[in-house]
Amino acid sequence: MSTKPRLRRALSHNKIDDISKEEVKGKKNQPDKPIHKHADSLFSSASGFTNYRGLLNLCILLLVLSNTRLVIENILKYGILVDPIQVLHIFLSQPYSWPNACLVLLLNLYILAAYYTEVLLSKEYLTERAGLFLNTLNLTLCLLVPAVTILYLHPNPNPNLANGNVESYFVNYPDNLTYSDIYYFMFTPTLCYELNFPRTIRIRKRFLLKRVLEMLILSQLMISLIQQWILPTINNAMQPLIDLEFSRMVERMLKLAIPNHLIWLIFFYWFFHSVLNIVAELLRFGDREFYRDWWNADSVNEFWQNWNIPVHRWAVRHLYKPLLKRGYSKMLASIAVFGASAFFHEYLVSVPLRMFRVWAFMGMFGQVPMAYFTAKYLHGKSGNVIVWLTLILGQPIVIFAYVHDYYVTHVL
Repeated sequence: MSTKPRLRRALSHNKIDDISKEEVKGKKNQPDKPIHKHADSLFSSASGFTNYRGLLNLCILLLVLSNTRLVIENILKYGILVDPIQVLHIFLSQPYSWPNACLVLLLNLYILAAYYTEVLLSKEYLTERAGLFLNTLNLTLCLLVPAVTILYLHPNPNPNLANGNVESYFVNYPDNLTYSDIYYFMFTPTLCYELNFPRTIRIRKRFLLKRVLEMLILSQLMISLIQQWILPTINNAMQPLIDLEFSRMVERMLKLAIPNHLIWLIFFYWFFHSVLNIVAELLRFGDREFYRDWWNADSVNEFWQNWNIPVHRWAVRHLYKPLLKRGYSKMLASIAVFGASAFFHEYLVSVPLRMFRVWAFMGMFGQVPMAYFTAKYLHGKSGNVIVWLTLILGQPIVIFAYVHDYYVTHVL
């Protein structure tokens, strides 16, 4: 009798998988299993490793802890110096502060003068040469009158005070010559005039409220840091500056660098993000590119192109490009832009202090060789480090220069 061959039962897939897993596990547990392979150290560029988040957190913690120690040391040494009433007292009780408000109101005369000059030009009542003369005279008076008023009207101040774009309709010249148009331009956060600005559909109330709160909180924070941190540091630096003790001057400058830079960063956010967005939101001004990523700048020139977009656009449109059209080289045109910026930096510092120095001018104009050097020889991380060093150390040097001269001129 024949019997059927007995077929062997095949193992199930799950059983095979279990066996293979056990074999792999056994091999892993072998003491002589190879553990070495070709690998680069993580800090080597060839490793391709880029996740340094933990080290960044460490740097942030060290920065917070070190600055907390400085804050505690400052409070223990000087006490609480923050006094918001003192700031209001300066503007309300000091007589020489009121002409500043008058000068702000006086701006309307220059605005109206420019407006009527353009109206007369549009109607051909004035020649182009006459219009150029009147506009030049108007701008000159706009610069001279505040300086003369501050310097000669009160020459002896108290030395102890220190999203979707919508166009409802298009306007063509000269239909734009209206009071509402020129005043809209004067209040919008831009220096470059256009016949038809981009406009937003509505005012975003939540967005506006956030910016207003930021503006109020950060402004008080800056005043508090100046009163609590900056003023004591500057006062303690007077004697080393007068005695010209180099080592102590350097120590005072480095001590001032951190709080000054912190206030500068807060001011950047306060003005270029909070304040300008408030104005733009209220006026439904659509272009909110007030700054670019200047913190990633690899050269000084790139920093100034991205730091203050309204001023940069004005300089390119009304100074840089016209000079290029007249046949000047890019280098000379860039030097002219830096020169104009240096003049206005000095003007804004020297007139309120009632003393004319060149520290702000030289600090700004000195950016020309620095811009050339960083653009030509430094790139990437090294260029970015140099940019940050000039921002952190350059401002305290200029501050100490003016403080020294002011103290010698008005106090001693």
